[in-house]
Amino acid sequence: MPYCSNCGAKLSEDASFCPNCGVPVKQAIKPRFVDADWGERFVAWLIDIIILGMFLTPTKYFIIWAGWPSFTLMPHSLRWVPFVDFGLDNLIYFLYWTVMEGTYGQSIGKMVLKLKVTRVNGERIDMSYAAIESVGKAFLLPIDCIIGWILYSGKNQRLFNYISDTKVVKIRY
Repeated sequence: MPYCSNCGAKLSEDASFCPNCGVPVKQAIKPRFVDADWGERFVAWLIDIIILGMFLTPTKYFIIWAGWPSFTLMPHSLRWVPFVDFGLDNLIYFLYWTVMEGTYGQSIGKMVLKLKVTRVNGERIDMSYAAIESVGKAFLLPIDCIIGWILYSGKNQRLFNYISDTKVVKIRY
């Protein structure tokens, strides 16, 4: 199956133009994926955290000002577990990454760095793959990365990338 050289979308065998971006099919190529390295992925994550932080911080101040109680999803029995956080911010991060990557294959940070989340075989991911992949990023990031570095370092996958059968690739190739 050919893929668009501009956006990476699948093309049917008889297509004249890419249905996603309109590039002529004669420019279509077979996918040649280059895995994103850990540094690029970290910078994309950092961009997402900064952007979401700009929106979440005023919300926190408003909630405190309005006198609403602090909200957390983590039961008291789990608060002793290191590297695990189920707070409201984490739920918002989870929803953000699930919706953005499930819909576009990219978060804003990945768009800036021209990275994309795909299935290991190169197909687009949907919301279910994005949700599984986002659990580790939003709630268990240190554990997710450390286990990924140890077990899947040659594949540049975090633990939840491996579980969800996804990987992060550069789209500029």
